Amino acid sequence: MQTIIIRLFPEKLENADLDLRYYIPERIEEITDGVVQDNGYDYLEENALALWMQTENAAGAYPAIVKLFREETFMGNDLSLSAELYISEKDTDELENCRLVYP
Repeated sequence: MQTIIIRLFPEKLENADLDLRYYIPERIEEITDGVVQDNGYDYLEENALALWMQTENAAGAYPAIVKLFREETFMGNDLSLSAELYISEKDTDELENCRLVYP
């Protein structure tokens, strides 16, 4: 499996509700028909929340997430303006090893 990481900074969110760590992965799994799956979360430097997702093809799958973030809001948050997306071909890779693909 490959890695997609979604990094969120609380100061960029209208509503920094921690339930985002469950709601966002569930919605991504739903719109990708399970191609992209939840793989946990962690807190990073600068109070950032990182959501790990797994998929067979991160480079092919992340555009669906970008499209979702542009079309929907999450608990009052426009993630197209506040989220960062990183990908790696490795399984459950660390952020510093991933490539920023959005924005």
